[in-house]
Amino acid sequence: MNFEISGNIIVKEDTQDISASFKKREFVIEVVNERNSDWNDFIKFQLTQDRCNLLDPLQVGDNIKVSFNIRGRKWEKDGRVNYFSNLEAWRIEKEEAALPPDAPAPSFNEADIPPAGPEEDLPF
Repeated sequence: MNFEISGNIIVKEDTQDISASFKKREFVIEVVNERNSDWNDFIKFQLTQDRCNLLDPLQVGDNIKVSFNIRGRKWEKDGRVNYFSNLEAWRIEKEEAALPPDAPAPSFNEADIPPAGPEEDLPF
């Protein structure tokens, strides 16, 4: 299953070498709740192996779109069974920052609008 979500990077961790053959890198984005900013979501993703470098050109505060898969694992130890999930990022695209909801609308001057030509006259 592939999913996408957009938000601002708020945490950018270093790459961790878990073993000789496995490395991972974690990052967190903040997804704004349009109704109430007190309810923003903070979502942690994981990059693995050669995808760890996808985060290199990005900075904390950048607005990004993350493409990811949900991975679930079962883990047993000492007769106890645990389950955990990871959000496995596989593509990150930088996006233009959206205007905040309270930002003023862009202004324009009437002089900026070109006059309509004779063939553009609307019949109503």
